[in-house]
Amino acid sequence: METKLRAILSDHELVRLYEQMALSREFEEACAEQYTKGHITGFLHLYSGQEAVAVGATAALHKDDYILSAYREHAQAIVRGAEPKRVMAELFGKATGLCKGKGGSMHLFSPDLNFMGGYAIVGGQLPIACGLAFSAKYRQEDRITACFFGDGAVNQGTFHESLNWARLWELPVLFVCENNFYGIGTEVHRSSALPTVHKRTCGYDIPSEKVDGMDVIAVFKAVKYAVEKVRETGRPQFLEAITYRFRGHSMADPAKYRSAAEHEIWKARDPLPNYARRLLAEGLATEQELEAIRQRCGAIVQEAVTFAEASPWPGEQAVWEDIYV
Repeated sequence: METKLRAILSDHELVRLYEQMALSREFEEACAEQYTKGHITGFLHLYSGQEAVAVGATAALHKDDYILSAYREHAQAIVRGAEPKRVMAELFGKATGLCKGKGGSMHLFSPDLNFMGGYAIVGGQLPIACGLAFSAKYRQEDRITACFFGDGAVNQGTFHESLNWARLWELPVLFVCENNFYGIGTEVHRSSALPTVHKRTCGYDIPSEKVDGMDVIAVFKAVKYAVEKVRETGRPQFLEAITYRFRGHSMADPAKYRSAAEHEIWKARDPLPNYARRLLAEGLATEQELEAIRQRCGAIVQEAVTFAEASPWPGEQAVWEDIYV
């Protein structure tokens, strides 16, 4: 029998999860529109469909915990607390951006929020996560490091090296693989001898679990349990979140390698409407309240776009600033 939501979190926190997922989705869809208008250039990787992972996982972490991600990280930065308008300005390359317009879509970074970056190099964040976890252990700090990456990173040498380091040195790190089945356009079973990613950790004696990444509550519960184990033992844990991106790998990818039937199956598992139905069924919100949330999220994102459009470009002198920090 499914556990009632009120037994897991407060009413406010449960509705907040929906609001964060709705804001993330609205933001990403606005990014797609701004990309087609030419306001966002370069590579743009959208998170639509995977919102339950970022939202559920972040809700289970402490504010002092470090978070690292790959290049599909807009939602994770916003859920962590980054202002949507500053994230949008960063994507526009403006001076008011989260990284003064120098990072762009793939390199969001906010040390004030302990959001320690998105990384464009596949698997590049994994050894850095070990370093942050080592520093926390060395300083005897009560903080863990949560490292997010995609299934495309699990064949990188850094994946295996980092898991080995984490277990050998007993580091307080949680590895979260967001398995959306495709490394760009290659299905995981075509590139991995063992496509069930979480089973790979047996070679490093790291406990692992698979979780439904389309269910925000399932993710929250799994991450909460895992981080409690990390704090208790000081050793790493591993989660494989099964999820799906509704768009191509990037805005340059038409995703013709996926069938329409497959896409429809996963669209039916969309974390937003499915969680909304559960909130309604358990009397935690009304349809009017949920619609008000969606409208509010839309207004926040529109304000972010307006802010980004009106923001100045970095000055010429900015090229010489923040070189060594």
